Amino acid sequence: MTATLTTRPPIVFDLPHDLEAHEPPEARGLARDDVRMLVSRPDIEPAHARFRDLPRILDPGDLLVINTSATLPASLDAVRPDGSVVELHLSTPLPAGLWVVELRRPATPGTLPFREDVTGETLCLPGGGRVELLARFPRSARLWVASLHLPVALPAYLAEHGRPIRYGHVDHDWPLSAYQTVYADEPGSAEMPSAGRAFTPELITSLVARGVGISPIVLHAGVGSLETGEMPTPEPFRVPAATAQRVNATRANGGRVVAVGTTVVRALETVGDAQGVAHPGEGWTELVITAERGVRVVDGLLTGWHEPAASHLLMLEAVAGRQMLDDAYRAALAGRYLWHEFGDLHLLLP
Repeated sequence: MTATLTTRPPIVFDLPHDLEAHEPPEARGLARDDVRMLVSRPDIEPAHARFRDLPRILDPGDLLVINTSATLPASLDAVRPDGSVVELHLSTPLPAGLWVVELRRPATPGTLPFREDVTGETLCLPGGGRVELLARFPRSARLWVASLHLPVALPAYLAEHGRPIRYGHVDHDWPLSAYQTVYADEPGSAEMPSAGRAFTPELITSLVARGVGISPIVLHAGVGSLETGEMPTPEPFRVPAATAQRVNATRANGGRVVAVGTTVVRALETVGDAQGVAHPGEGWTELVITAERGVRVVDGLLTGWHEPAASHLLMLEAVAGRQMLDDAYRAALAGRYLWHEFGDLHLLLP
């Protein structure tokens, strides 16, 4: 599949089907922290490692910032008035009890975005639930503002009828536990903040023993359809005062602030001022980070490998610069790293 970003792509490439991770690493006989990790630094060749090597790669005094949002079983079967079946993906809650949702059409493999105008339709959900599609979400051809009507509270309803969102590169359903990080404690993300999936309790202990700090934020990630290069939609976030203080102290003492995932970059940069000072904050972020905007609070980033059309590549260029990012993706393709939420990782350091 070949695609380009609408704004100066860092690199344009073909992603071979066999470099898509089709199952969790545990199903491939690996521990979570045994996935591969490419380490990028300026002006040197990318280095190949395993994620379990992270404690020896980071320095005492560095700070990892993690996203403790937990993944919802946010995919539901839905039936349109004409009897056709679609998948409903819950993305992001809105005020007044409304939701941003995505409809997807069944396909083999996986599903395809549903783009027809279905404004005003009411879809039937399992167990007597229904959803009213009220309007298209602004600036999106695939997202809708919807009203949910459920027979029980949402957590109980999703626990009984929902399943994790799955795209065509994953061959079959996996339990919700496969889509959770070990430190997830606040349900709310439509899709797993997957950069942190490889952490284990033992690895976290090793990092702390090494003198590497770990601090949390929360950002509930919405759906990120793989077939489009859309900019990210508004998402709810929270940066605690203790995390903001530790970020500022780390940088003042010469340490590096390393975001675990693009969600963390978005949250921290939202609360950072022009001088690079982080402040506590919560609410909704609409920030889109590009190379032109740059980053002010984050020094490094741990992330997965992103599709050619993904807007995340703009953020990665803001963190790493064009040349380092180009070199990394060429090395990852040549080294046959695995893409997507169950794949390998990329550590970008200053």
